[in-house]
Amino acid sequence: MPLADDLRRQFPSDFVWGVATSAFQIEGAAHEDGKGESIWDRFCRQPGAIADASNGDVACDHYHRLDSDLDLIAALGVDAYRFSVSWPRVQPLGHGAWNARGLDFYERLVDGLSARGVRPYLTLNHWDLPQALQETGGWAHRDTVHRFVDYARGLQRRLGDRVAAITTHNEPWVIAVLGHQSGSFAPGLKSRKTAAQVAHHLLLSHGLALRALRADGARAGLGIVLNLAHTEPATDTPADRAQARLDDARGRRWYTDPLFKGHYPQEVLDELGADAPAVEPGDMAVIATPMDYLGVNYYSRAVSSADGSFDAKRSGLALTEMGWEIYPRGLTELLLTLHREYTLPPVYITESGGAFKDPLTADGRVHDADRTEYLRTHIAAVAEALRQGVPMAGYMVWSLMDNFEWSSGYAKRFGIVHVDYATQQRTLKDSARWYREFLAARAAAAA
Repeated sequence: MPLADDLRRQFPSDFVWGVATSAFQIEGAAHEDGKGESIWDRFCRQPGAIADASNGDVACDHYHRLDSDLDLIAALGVDAYRFSVSWPRVQPLGHGAWNARGLDFYERLVDGLSARGVRPYLTLNHWDLPQALQETGGWAHRDTVHRFVDYARGLQRRLGDRVAAITTHNEPWVIAVLGHQSGSFAPGLKSRKTAAQVAHHLLLSHGLALRALRADGARAGLGIVLNLAHTEPATDTPADRAQARLDDARGRRWYTDPLFKGHYPQEVLDELGADAPAVEPGDMAVIATPMDYLGVNYYSRAVSSADGSFDAKRSGLALTEMGWEIYPRGLTELLLTLHREYTLPPVYITESGGAFKDPLTADGRVHDADRTEYLRTHIAAVAEALRQGVPMAGYMVWSLMDNFEWSSGYAKRFGIVHVDYATQQRTLKDSARWYREFLAARAAAAA
């Protein structure tokens, strides 16, 4: 494991370091200043949907604490802040009238970041689709593709000249599979056929948005963020190796092959059969529209067993509070696989972090040595990929602060900043102090 000084020297001076959040997880103000209802607002009201029966109505109250939170971000010494826009906050119905107060909030956010020397990285869709669009079919309906393009163009008109990058979608696999196949995330549907169509529409809307934004004179870099894992067989048996290949095609190549090769993996199309998505002529060429960057969210490896017997709890590796193995080598392997299979644009790690038990101690601190080690080892994994030729451009910690962790509610804490939800007090954890010192020493070395 490289020492901090050794680790810093392995990255070029223009490498981007940041922190990340998403709108629904931190903003709160769910029913204020003209914001419309999102599918997550609705989903949180379903009995049993959220582990602790909570919701995002208040979350971290970021909407009302914007300036102090921006000060907090700047004080960490990061280059960039990745955030998302709540579509129903700026366009309550997902089409038609825009909400001036919602747009004003994001304008203050972007300008506030820039004034503090932090580059804004904007995500258009981090899962909180307007409920009004869901009621006309949501992402399963092809019309939503075009409503998304209109939304993207509207946001670019208002903010595009002041942001470093615009991401179309965050983790389309999650929207498609967890939202429409397992039903564990909003909108809570359970249909493999619907999930496959949703995935196609998300990718299509990505490609169409890139083309529209460029036609409108985009100045920001344009890309997409995928949640990806390095997939390994549980054992070296033919059955487990075959299962790993299929699982990798389902989870990774179903998204990366269309984006970089213009087609879906044939083995997944064969498996889907009649559940395969409807694809119109020209769709695949649109999806493969070249990107300025690729965002990769990595949390752990995936392990495949043909009989489903693999259990992470018996793997011998340390686990996060989510039950995910801590496996930084998998990040290097994933990045090398992507580099080997595709001609990649610059790659950002747009989310990297872990949920751990983070109690405030008597000294008023959070001593999260496990998270600090997680960040250190995963940064080292990125350095190794960079050394082997992967075009790495940045690394962003998930997350800036503890927040609403979707169906887990508030029990799982990913932040490098602790949030007391009763008082909204922010407290830097030891991991935040380590990251700040890492970045400060990097900046001093470059001066």
